[in-house]
Amino acid sequence: MTDNLNGGDSSSGQDDDLDVELVVVTLTFDAKPNDSDNATLLGVLSKYIVLTRMEDGCRNVDLCSSVTEPGRHLIVQKWFSDEMQQTHFDSELMVEMAHACQGLLASAPDIDLWEATSAHDLR
Repeated sequence: MTDNLNGGDSSSGQDDDLDVELVVVTLTFDAKPNDSDNATLLGVLSKYIVLTRMEDGCRNVDLCSSVTEPGRHLIVQKWFSDEMQQTHFDSELMVEMAHACQGLLASAPDIDLWEATSAHDLR
């Protein structure tokens, strides 16, 4: 998807140099059902979020914790391109986070790639 950074309509031809591809990825983690694993997992994910925000191509990344499912945590990442997102997924930072999660999760994390829909696309 192409999104315009200044909020303009990319189809208008205005500010085409600001058009970017937006890649959205979600990662859902379920901690083992005890407080110490959940607290440790939150520490691992928080560190990962802080460091990911410094990665080249990261537009935004957030960590959310479920109110209805204790121990469930969601990371939402937005990247400027497929290549930048893939470079991050292949990075040492991602590998380090995966290793740090070992033994803390009830199951493998659910990772999904999303297509962003702009309000400009809804005509």
